[in-house]
Amino acid sequence: MIPAFPVYVFDVDGTLVDSEADICGAVEDVLAARGRSDISRAVLRRYIGRHLIDEFLEFGYALHEAEQMLLEYRSIYSAREHASTTVYPGVEASLARLGGRKSTATTKGTPTTRLVLERFALLHHFDHVQGTDGFPAKPAPDVLLKSLEVLGVRPSDCLFVGDSAADMEAGRRAGIATCAVTWGYGERDELANHCPDFWIEAPHQLLPDY
Repeated sequence: MIPAFPVYVFDVDGTLVDSEADICGAVEDVLAARGRSDISRAVLRRYIGRHLIDEFLEFGYALHEAEQMLLEYRSIYSAREHASTTVYPGVEASLARLGGRKSTATTKGTPTTRLVLERFALLHHFDHVQGTDGFPAKPAPDVLLKSLEVLGVRPSDCLFVGDSAADMEAGRRAGIATCAVTWGYGERDELANHCPDFWIEAPHQLLPDY
């Protein structure tokens, strides 16, 4: 059983919503424009939750190319209008029942994050929405620390819920307890290497009365 926390901070992609098709589809379009079809969907999936600049750099592009590709990705991703994204089963009901204040900590920018949460009728469950806005992305702890700063709470007041190794590392570096979800994009072994404080197999298991 997971005890009740005053504040819950959530990753978004792979934790609240299954956005693989839209994220990876947009990346594939960017790569295809450069004649690249050699990177599988399985490989792209593992990058969800990391900054796209890092992804493009690791695919062999120079920084100036990666920055241009990021702009193209954002345009393509926005144009898809999240048509292939879905909310994971049980997420909305669990957010509705979960006490405490709620925020986000995602690699998406804050405006995009708000749009996604609003599109899928989740926004009203959150007291604050925090994306990665001009500071280092996870696994750096900055987005978590910014979320806590806005809410005026201590790391010990919070539980961070995410699906990736980057989430778990960011939580540790921020001094926040972590909860790994198993339905997202992270590999269980990689998550385990970061020793999450809690594991859940379904959203309702986050509830203290489960």
